[in-house]
Amino acid sequence: QVQLVESGGGLVQAGGSLRLSCAASGRTFSSYAMGWFRQAPGKEREFVATINRSGSSTAYADSVKGRFTISRDNAKNTEYLQMNSLKPEDTAVYYCAASWRGGRRDYEYNYWGQGTQVTVSS
Repeated sequence: QVQLVESGGGLVQAGGSLRLSCAASGRTFSSYAMGWFRQAPGKEREFVATINRSGSSTAYADSVKGRFTISRDNAKNTEYLQMNSLKPEDTAVYYCAASWRGGRRDYEYNYWGQGTQVTVSS
């Protein structure tokens, strides 16, 4: 069992930056691939980024590629999402998730955080 707690969300102007963190409980954090998803009002939850167990491999949605960076620190049981050049369309609740197998589909993830709101003003 893994419990995930996101932090770092907030209100930022377009072009600004935020760094989200996801703290995981338990001693098996490095056993999971990790991901970030987001859900905007009235829209389905969508994939943002994923990172493998060691942190050596990452993948991104086309909409955030080049602007967002996913990373992890297994010694601290923490995953990060650095978000630069933010746009109003990035406004959403951001969720971190842990997966035994990894992937871009939300059904591939076993554990979820409660979400953190990111609002980008124009």
